Amino acid sequence: MPCVAADTLADFEATLPRYLADLKTLVGFETPSCSARLAKEVRAECLRHLRAAAAWLEGRFALLGRVERIELPTGPLLKVTRRGRGPNVLLLAHYDTVHPRGSWKTLWREDAEKIYGPGIYDMKGGLLFIPWAVRHLITAGLEHPYLTILLTPDEEIGSEASREVILQEATLADAALVLEAPTRNGDLKVARKGVGLFRVQVKGKAAHQGVEPEKGVNAVVEAAHFVLFAKAQEDLEAGTTVGSNVIRGGFASNVVAPEAELLVDLRAWTEAEARRVEAALAGYRPKTPGARVWVEGGLNRPPMEPTPDSMRLFEIAREEAEALGFEVGPGKVGGGSDGNFTQAKGVPTLDGLGPVGGGAHQPIEHVLKASLAPRGALLARLLARLVDWR
Repeated sequence: MPCVAADTLADFEATLPRYLADLKTLVGFETPSCSARLAKEVRAECLRHLRAAAAWLEGRFALLGRVERIELPTGPLLKVTRRGRGPNVLLLAHYDTVHPRGSWKTLWREDAEKIYGPGIYDMKGGLLFIPWAVRHLITAGLEHPYLTILLTPDEEIGSEASREVILQEATLADAALVLEAPTRNGDLKVARKGVGLFRVQVKGKAAHQGVEPEKGVNAVVEAAHFVLFAKAQEDLEAGTTVGSNVIRGGFASNVVAPEAELLVDLRAWTEAEARRVEAALAGYRPKTPGARVWVEGGLNRPPMEPTPDSMRLFEIAREEAEALGFEVGPGKVGGGSDGNFTQAKGVPTLDGLGPVGGGAHQPIEHVLKASLAPRGALLARLLARLVDWR
């Protein structure tokens, strides 16, 4: 590359104040995910805040290229395209967060090492690496690939509405980069577990617990059977977990419970494992005479399984990180991202290109100041290298 790593890093350090000003503005927009299943009034208020953030992002990313705003039931999705040379690289980021509005009294707080704020780590900090990196490439006169950038409003709720857009763009992409945070020790993410969600409804029959309990069918008891059955499907050695983490049932202690409901979380490293558990849960048969059970849902994010091409992508990033003065390894995590979709579509995908930090989904969410310039510089140098990606 005509621009050496030291020059790249120096430029990112010099422009860090501009990046931080943008990040403070974006974090100041509270943007909880807005499911299409929310009550009408709650959803309208939620969409209002997502649209305000999207309008600011639209102006910021218009400096990079053509911005198309796609209105989804879960909020606006922004698609940004910038002409380049060589392959088409898909950049994925989301601007929704898990934090309800008002849950942070102070939206931006700094100390000597960290900056705290809702969504700053997951993943507004990584999202704003994109314009920062592209600005560097432009000012340094460096070539970059054709870029397609998707800024989505609903990743934290399983990419409820944006999934189809992501899959469509994946069919045109030669590689995908995901601006989610790296692992806690700074490794990039080459593998993620697939994620499944199941809603289990159990119907029984009410009866007086004291007078004639034998005439009832206890849905809570049947739900307990299902919990044990689901737990038995785990294979911890293979990394497969099945968590019955939400259960509701019955309505009074002196009435045999006529109904119950469970929400079950599935995580697996491979699609074969995920499909095995999915089939087992779907084939469950009630253990309590007279009880009925319905299992809905399934795998909503396929596993992000490494491939030779995705590992080649990682090796390029590792080389560039080393040139910038830090090391990255190939990390594996149990949570999913939109990179699960692109990798499953056969697009070599590298995840975890955001800033180092911690406290995701917690009121201590933060990024490490010292990681910002080096990690932003890594994205820029990786993009420049991918001009020759094939």
